[in-house]
Amino acid sequence: MEVCRVPRQLPPTNLRFDRTSVFRPGTVRCNLLPEEGKELPGLSIGDQMFVLGMGFVGQFFAADLKTRGWMVSGSCRSAGKKEELEELGYQAYVFDANDPLPEILQVVKKHTHLVISIPPLEDLGDPMFRHKGLVESVLKDGRLQWLAYLSSTSVYGDCGGEWVDEDYPVKPSNKRATSRLAAEEEWLRLGDNLGIAAQVFRLGGIYGPGRSAVDTILKQKRLSKGQRTRLLKKYTARVHVADICQSLHASILNPSPGKIFNIVDDDPVPREEVFEFAEKLVEDKFPDLGKQHTSPERAESVVIKKSSRGEKRVSNSRMKKELGVKLLHPTYRSGLQSIIERTDRSSPGS
Repeated sequence: MEVCRVPRQLPPTNLRFDRTSVFRPGTVRCNLLPEEGKELPGLSIGDQMFVLGMGFVGQFFAADLKTRGWMVSGSCRSAGKKEELEELGYQAYVFDANDPLPEILQVVKKHTHLVISIPPLEDLGDPMFRHKGLVESVLKDGRLQWLAYLSSTSVYGDCGGEWVDEDYPVKPSNKRATSRLAAEEEWLRLGDNLGIAAQVFRLGGIYGPGRSAVDTILKQKRLSKGQRTRLLKKYTARVHVADICQSLHASILNPSPGKIFNIVDDDPVPREEVFEFAEKLVEDKFPDLGKQHTSPERAESVVIKKSSRGEKRVSNSRMKKELGVKLLHPTYRSGLQSIIERTDRSSPGS
């Protein structure tokens, strides 16, 4: 007989900013606890998380777990980053995707939970599965109970503007997306073979404090080729980092072995619209800076926008129904508003 579990509603997420500066970003902590030091039901302080790839999402999630009493370890790509993470209280290990060391598996197997947040290599695939047989043989005797692979909605490809859910046929349109899809299958297969609750999270474009349209405008950062391409799309999926964190917590509380979840907000609007709103926020808060902080790359891309493709609109129904997630930022408007409200700039010459 199949037993259905009703997802528990997670408490509201609170983002706490110790100090944030437009020109000198400060420390940002993402705290999902309703109150400092209060545990969420079902999460044990004996649980241990390993984050393979302590980047933007990984560090936000690790910081929140740490406030819950979890032991959190993770990997990074350089000795300098390792030192930075250790100063923050994490046990960190350098992991070279081009030459992955089997020793990292001996560390991972001592943890109960694993988040994989490293992109596959276009020609080599997921670096962990360059030692496929070794991965399975080492981890089968470990403590691992749950894992989440952070993938991307790019695996769906161009769907002509249609709404797509997790059952929609995938048709990746480039090598990177094809490698993402292959990595999803590898991690789900590993979970099935080892009896580990393995899930895949297909993330939309990730944004949050220090990494948003507001920050791009204020810092006068040049848009990357990928960002300029996304400006041409009619629809773009995105998600605030705090909503990724609460989705991961929901999955820990209610594991769904073999399941795939789209983690996106409710509003797949064009990136151009997001930048227009961000510019208005900057102009309203910093009237002396707003106009001069318009990106020239954006202006050029908007002219070309008439040739944009439909792409896709990504559904988050499964995330809401099966994980019980109530989005903190259902649209880019609330997400960017929360960022600008906590944004400061240093006085000139400081």
